[in-house]
Amino acid sequence: MFWYFVKLLILLPLVGGMAFGALWLWRKYQPGMMGQQGDRSLKLLEALPMGAFGKLAVVEFEGKKILLSVTRGRIEKIAEGDHARLR
Repeated sequence: MFWYFVKLLILLPLVGGMAFGALWLWRKYQPGMMGQQGDRSLKLLEALPMGAFGKLAVVEFEGKKILLSVTRGRIEKIAEGDHARLR
C-alpha cells in the first residue's frame, strides 16, 4: 500500500504537467492563429467558432477586410469592405 502512494505522488504531477504542456503547445502553435504575421499580404485578423464544424473569419488582403465562412467542405466570402470603413 505504501508503494501505491509513492507512485501516485510521483506520477500524478507528471501527468498533470504533461497535460498542461500539451495544452500550452496547442494554444501557442494552433494553425492559422500565429501571433506574429509580419509583412504578409494576407492577415488573419479574427476567427470566431460557429458550432462544431464552422468558423467566421475576418482576413485583411490588400487593405480590404473580407468576412469568410469556413466549414469543412468550403470557404465562402460573405462580405467585403475597405479597411477604413470596417474599423
